Amino acid sequence: MNLTAWNDAADQLTAPGAPFAWSIQEVNGIPVRVFDNAPGSLRDLFAGTAAHGDADYLVYRDERMSYAEAHRQVGALAAWLAEHGGVGPGDRVAISMRNYPEWIISYWAVVSMGAVVVGMNAWWTPAEMAYGLDDSAPKVLVIDGERWERLASLDDRPEMPVLVTRCDEELPPEAIRWSDTVADPDPPALPGVAIDPDDDLCVFYTSGTTGFPKGAVMTHRAAVHNVMNMGFYSMALGMINQKEPMAPDQRDQPAGLVCVPLFHVTGCNCYLHPTTTVGGKLVLMYRWDATEALKLIDAERPSTLAAVPAMSREIVLHPDFDRYDTTSLGSLGGGGSPLHPDLVDKISRSIPSGNPGTGYGLTETSGVVTMNIGAIYKGKPTTVGQPLPTVEAKVVDESGVELPAGQPGELLVRSPIVIRGYLNKPEATAEAITDGWLHTGDIAVIDEDGFIAIVDRAKDLVIRGGENIACAEVENAIYQHDAVAEAIVFAVPDERLGEVPGTAVVLRPGHQLDADGLRAHLDSLIASHKIPAHIWFQETPLPRNASGKYLKREVRENLLNS
Repeated sequence: MNLTAWNDAADQLTAPGAPFAWSIQEVNGIPVRVFDNAPGSLRDLFAGTAAHGDADYLVYRDERMSYAEAHRQVGALAAWLAEHGGVGPGDRVAISMRNYPEWIISYWAVVSMGAVVVGMNAWWTPAEMAYGLDDSAPKVLVIDGERWERLASLDDRPEMPVLVTRCDEELPPEAIRWSDTVADPDPPALPGVAIDPDDDLCVFYTSGTTGFPKGAVMTHRAAVHNVMNMGFYSMALGMINQKEPMAPDQRDQPAGLVCVPLFHVTGCNCYLHPTTTVGGKLVLMYRWDATEALKLIDAERPSTLAAVPAMSREIVLHPDFDRYDTTSLGSLGGGGSPLHPDLVDKISRSIPSGNPGTGYGLTETSGVVTMNIGAIYKGKPTTVGQPLPTVEAKVVDESGVELPAGQPGELLVRSPIVIRGYLNKPEATAEAITDGWLHTGDIAVIDEDGFIAIVDRAKDLVIRGGENIACAEVENAIYQHDAVAEAIVFAVPDERLGEVPGTAVVLRPGHQLDADGLRAHLDSLIASHKIPAHIWFQETPLPRNASGKYLKREVRENLLNS
């Protein structure tokens, strides 16, 4: 790796007057690095994509939608939401569905009105859906048939207009078919609303150590700066790879295969936003399947995958990998969880470009804090990369004192990409963000070159295939069984998913319970991916420290090594 070449490229791209020049500006009273040429809102970025006309935008199974058709549907839906849903600037609209094209149309319609998207987790149980709707109080809900069935099972559903798509069942009078809302062949222009860069854009829910999901509130400025940070990295990588810029008529249309949910920042902010901005094609999957992914790579020629490392592993280790043309891929890796060292080598040997890649980010950072791809990654394989241009990072000790290079401490981040806060949770916001610095909860080391290595996780979470699972939430559900006296939940390594939940359980005297019975109990309380894959019943009480806290790490190590 030629680190000097990388630093030179970065300096050129961020110099005064360059495309990614930045300056210190106050945002809500906090001095942060802001791109000088940043568009004012995400609506501005989407509006510019109308020029791509008949080019493919969305591909789902045998359905194809052009940019022109997408803009027509966005306009029609926005007009319907304003007239019939009473939606205006600042109002919230919830989206609850799989990665269907309707998710993306709904998203752009809402944000282009100056309204706020609530991205609901499509894996939520009915009770979790009810919590999200109650917490976010949307004016309208857009939902698919599967999630409509879950919502309909609730005795006390929130009252609001519900737009239902991908549903063949007869709907009750209060539900509106999606097709009726986008039918206008010549919709009016989008509402002429003024959107401030620091207006709310989206609410994504993230698991916390308390077990209660928190709505992370992102702004237009945060999303725009994430797109520009990623654009900077792509351009700098091209410069050090000595790739000459191509004329627009010589370029192939960029394309990305979206394998992760759009209700997370990886799928939405890190793939939907940048791919749309450059006029790219988004290929959507009904659910993850490595064979289907290889078929789509062969047919649709994506250069990138919105994936977690577990998915990349399944692709390169697929027994039929060599039967498919994967030469379009520029890199392969994933976000949401660490890239294991063996996978770096497998990617390098399997795809023509040989470009493994990783990065680091959180829901609370509206996207990526760092990126590390190709030659840079191979030179610093134990790191997640350097902070991107508008990101400041530091590690601190338990007293909040900044530590020198090479010493581990909690990673703090300050940037316009940091969320405004947590919806309806001022105490949690104040705890997470101090003077503009986000406490990531991760233990990191920053080396002498500014590259960050994540060495431990301070938060009590399991990251299953990129999906955060709060151990406390699962523990709370386990304790609702009358037979349970003690329970702890922890991460168990998994070759496919990176981690899965495991639990150690002590039963009350005289009570009986087996693994199947515990899973059946949990099935109605938490989403299926949160249910422990490994269950150990213990005969003796779980060990605790002097303050009464469970020695979770000790129990985990003993069970995994026994």
